[in-house]
Amino acid sequence: MLDVDLPEHNDLTNKIMNKPMAISKTRLANDYQAKLATPFALLGIRTEEDWLTGIEYLPIDTPLLAPQNPLAREVCQQLQAYLVDPGFIFDLSLHISGTIHQRRVWHTIQAIPCGTTRSYADIATQLHSAPRAVGQACGANRLPMIIPCHRVIAKNGGLGGFMNASDGVPLAIKRWLLHHECT
Repeated sequence: MLDVDLPEHNDLTNKIMNKPMAISKTRLANDYQAKLATPFALLGIRTEEDWLTGIEYLPIDTPLLAPQNPLAREVCQQLQAYLVDPGFIFDLSLHISGTIHQRRVWHTIQAIPCGTTRSYADIATQLHSAPRAVGQACGANRLPMIIPCHRVIAKNGGLGGFMNASDGVPLAIKRWLLHHECT
């Protein structure tokens, strides 16, 4: 496991780590092929055959799990590379299932360069959609960081939502990711 010491993030990390995570506990059993600790959350990695199928933010008290297969090991290595270098470009086989609209939004989000953001409204205009529909597609994203929905913010420059939440730990994670990418 990568031990990243980011002193400028210690306050946020301590805040996040010491609060109960308001994150789904629906599939915590043997559903993951790895569970990776990061400075902002514990990540549950899901793979099927040669495909990455999901990354979830898990409660911080969830036990770690070493990668159970070569793909899970590769996913963990690439996530660790992103933690060291936010400009790292992921190269993974993704299993992306969603509506046509969701996939269009996710494709657009993947084109947002590291260190920059776009608003829900801008993406909605580009896709002839509505900001709320873009936000709902972001909330349905099962591959956070790989499909960097944290780079989508409110038109007024505010954070907007994250993980279908408008406050609390999810926004602290979004803030951490955006700060990480701007340093």
